[in-house]
Amino acid sequence: MTLEQRMKEVAEKVDTALDHLLPKPAGPEANLVEAMRYAAMGGGKRLRPLLVLESGKLFGVDEKALLRIACALECVHTYSLVHDDLPCMDDDDLRRGKPATHKQFDEATAVLAGDALLTLAFEILSDSRTHSDPFVRCDLVTRLAAAAGAHGMVGGQMIDLNAEHNQLEITTVTRMQRMKTGALIAFACEAGPVASRAGPAATHALNAYAHDLGLAFQIVDDLLDVEGVERDLGKTPGKDVAAGKATFVAVLGPDRARAQVEMLAGQAVRHLDLFDQKADLLREVVDFVVHRRF
Repeated sequence: MTLEQRMKEVAEKVDTALDHLLPKPAGPEANLVEAMRYAAMGGGKRLRPLLVLESGKLFGVDEKALLRIACALECVHTYSLVHDDLPCMDDDDLRRGKPATHKQFDEATAVLAGDALLTLAFEILSDSRTHSDPFVRCDLVTRLAAAAGAHGMVGGQMIDLNAEHNQLEITTVTRMQRMKTGALIAFACEAGPVASRAGPAATHALNAYAHDLGLAFQIVDDLLDVEGVERDLGKTPGKDVAAGKATFVAVLGPDRARAQVEMLAGQAVRHLDLFDQKADLLREVVDFVVHRRF
């Protein structure tokens, strides 16, 4: 199976799973549930769920359990996008090629939909259907909470907001993006060894892979904000430049940023040597991230 086929398969499986996990709109809270489903289903690359499934596949973890973990992660990722698009944040009207949640519904509903998606993620992870071992479930909950919180994604977003129209050192930009983007990607790659109770060597190798992959992903994202087109991106390009955001491209320039991507890609692939040919699809993910246009 090619990477493109696998990504399509994973996206379909995640949508099916989310359809079961997200309640159908009913009762006086129906508008909230409809907004949750609108934001979470039928769009996106589903890269993070793919990483969950492929990391778990290395250790023979049951795919049904991995899909639940992937959906929990996707709920957190989607909540972050819903809130990120709000006028008080990045003020984007488009997401995944369609109106952002606050444009399709309203700002208050978008805030509540994001809140509900975030809390649903931990409801999914803490359920015994995700894993029979309560210690594994607690470990997954702890890791996702850390990846999403003040020392992870949300903290990175705060640094990003404070950095608008301010010059940052490359080390600070790297830390910001490792928190804002890389933390959830790291959780995706750690999910497999955590669920299988694998040893520290395997967990460390996948964490290092995720670290380099996450930075490469963000630099390409920064390049696409400068060079991409709305039709491909599914969102409005040029927003980071207009906001004066501290990005890798702003600090390094396009040429040095591309060179950094190539360096990180090479490192990421080498971290997978421990897994031999079993990790070939994860190696292809690196190439996809480097050359993506959306």
